[in-house]
Amino acid sequence: MAALLTVALAGPAAAQNRKLIGSYKDWDAFVLVNKGKKSCFMVSVPKDSAPKNVRRGKVYITITHRPAVRVVGEISVVTGYPYKPDSVARAVIDGRRGFEMFTSGDAAWAYDPKQDKTMVAAMKRGGRLVIRGVSRRGTKTTDRYSLAGFTAAYKAISAACKISP
Repeated sequence: MAALLTVALAGPAAAQNRKLIGSYKDWDAFVLVNKGKKSCFMVSVPKDSAPKNVRRGKVYITITHRPAVRVVGEISVVTGYPYKPDSVARAVIDGRRGFEMFTSGDAAWAYDPKQDKTMVAAMKRGGRLVIRGVSRRGTKTTDRYSLAGFTAAYKAISAACKISP
């Protein structure tokens, strides 16, 4: 998974400054230093995506710490297609806890740091995350992620960026 994500997450210059901290079941953790500023992130790809017959680019989720700008646990989902304008993505953890995320281009984010924190806490306790969205063409997609290794990866990026998990 790390090799796939190395290509997906950044160009050649950033790849030179990115270091794999470790792989934790279905999550990889990295440190990136850019212009002297450190960020730490973890990433995973879906275990399953539907519908199968839809052409999409890279699909992944990241959780990022950027201490220099006081960002902790920022959740970002990249879907591999442009979202329908003014639509929301829906994240559901273990079929119970749902969160709406705002969309722009091919990505979705939590609405604010408080929602990031709540989602991270639920993901630490959870086993499965499902992200649903609608493309600009109206195609409804579902991406299923495993949360196995999430807590260990989160602890690793928190330690690397000196943030209390």
